[in-house]
This record gives sequence, structure tokens and C-alpha cells, in this order.
Amino acid sequence: MSLISFTLIFVGVMLNVAAQLLIKAGTNTIGYFEFSSENILPIGWKLATEWHIISAMGCYALSVLIWILALSRVQVSIAYPLLSMGYVVNALAAWYLFNEAFNPAKVVGIGVIILGVVIISRA
Repeated sequence: MSLISFTLIFVGVMLNVAAQLLIKAGTNTIGYFEFSSENILPIGWKLATEWHIISAMGCYALSVLIWILALSRVQVSIAYPLLSMGYVVNALAAWYLFNEAFNPAKVVGIGVIILGVVIISRA
């Protein structure tokens, strides 16, 4: 895999990670809410106007464009599994930014993911 191909995949993954973290920050800002017929419009408006959520949608849109470029250069059977790098970055960022739990099981799982990414990227 060329450096350009890997960079496209990596940037796409990081944009997806950023989108997930922005969505979490946005939902933290809005707070817990119930879906009901009475609050669909008020909650929908809050979600549609929350800057974290809007930014996340931009990250997703840009990641799709980058993913198209990546798939024009790399086999999907190699590129798609590399998306799992996002799990690693997301878990670490969620721990750091949102104080989410980080336990030995997650560490082992992350190790397995990293090993799998290394194996697949050399295929």
C-alpha cells in the first residue's frame, strides 16, 4: 500500500473519529432526552442547530469524499478493515475527553485490533 493510499484511509478514519466525538459532545450539551411525539420537533431542532452535531456531519461528508479517493486506490478487502483503527483512537479519546472507563479488557481488545491492522496493512 502506498503512503498516499494509507494517508487517505487514515485521514478518513480520523474524520470519522472526530465526527463520533463531536456527536458525543453535542449530546452531552443537549443532555438526555426521550423520543416522543411531543418533543420530536424541539429535540430535532436542538440537534440540528447544535454546532458539535453540525461539525460532525461536515466531518462525515468530507470522510465520504476521502473514502471514495481511498477506494479508487486500495482494494476494499484491505481498506475496510483498516477502519478499525478508529476504534482504538476513539476509545482513547473518549477516555481522555469524556472520562469514559478504560479497563484491562479494552486494553486487550485494542491490542488485538492494532495487531489485526498491522497484519492487514501488510497484505
